[in-house]
Amino acid sequence: MKQTRAIALAILTGLTLVTSGCAVMRGQTDVGTYVDDRTITTAVKAKLIEDKRTGGLSINVDTLNGAVALSGFAKSQAEKDAAGQIAATTRGVREVRNNLVVRP
Repeated sequence: MKQTRAIALAILTGLTLVTSGCAVMRGQTDVGTYVDDRTITTAVKAKLIEDKRTGGLSINVDTLNGAVALSGFAKSQAEKDAAGQIAATTRGVREVRNNLVVRP
């Protein structure tokens, strides 16, 4: 009985840390901000994959407090610029850091 109770308490503690601790560790102020950032990341990534001008699969997207960071490789300056424009026009994005490296 004591062992079952200890295991249940450990699982509950772990779930609490996972669901609320992730946001604090990444720099967000609360879980809602973390969820918003994940939504923005997903929306930007989807738009990059849909757009024929960009190689969406080779572009990494990270979002922190509404600031989107693009990283990875682009085949041309035009592709890099298009990716930055797509990210900037996505709902919820406050800032874009376009760290794509142009590599032919």
